Amino acid sequence: MQNCPMCSKWNDEPDLQIAELEHCLVMLNRDQFFPGYTFVFAKNHVTELFHLEREVRSAVMEEVSAVAAALYKLFQPAKINYELLGNMVPHMHWHLVPRFATDPIWPRPIWSEPHDEVVLTSTEYAGRIELIRKAISLQKTH
Repeated sequence: MQNCPMCSKWNDEPDLQIAELEHCLVMLNRDQFFPGYTFVFAKNHVTELFHLEREVRSAVMEEVSAVAAALYKLFQPAKINYELLGNMVPHMHWHLVPRFATDPIWPRPIWSEPHDEVVLTSTEYAGRIELIRKAISLQKTH
C-alpha cells in the first residue's frame, strides 16, 4: 500500500534485516534500549489477523512464536512482550520486546515513559542480527 511505512521498511532499512520467512519479515528495531527489540510484520499489506485465511493466520502466528522463542533463548529475558496495535501504522506488525527485571521501567509497558535511544555501531547491529538469525534458524528446525 502506498505511504505505508511497514510496506517499505524492509527495503528502506536493509542493515536491520534479520530474516525473510514465508509470510513475515523480521527486522531489528534501530533503538536497542530494550536489547533484542524486534519487529515481525506481514509481507503483504494487511491490517487485521481475521483478514487472513485460517491456514495463513496459523502460519503467521507460528512465525511470530518462532521469533519470540529465538529471542527468549538468546537473551534470557524475564518476559517477552508482544505488541500488536496498528493504530498509528495500520499494517499488521508485532513489536517483540525482551523485557528484563533490571530495565528502568520494568514492569510497565515500554511506552509508559520516554527513554534515550540506544544506537549501536554498524558492527554491533550486524553481530546482534546474526545471533538472532541463527537462533531463528534453530527454532525452525525444532
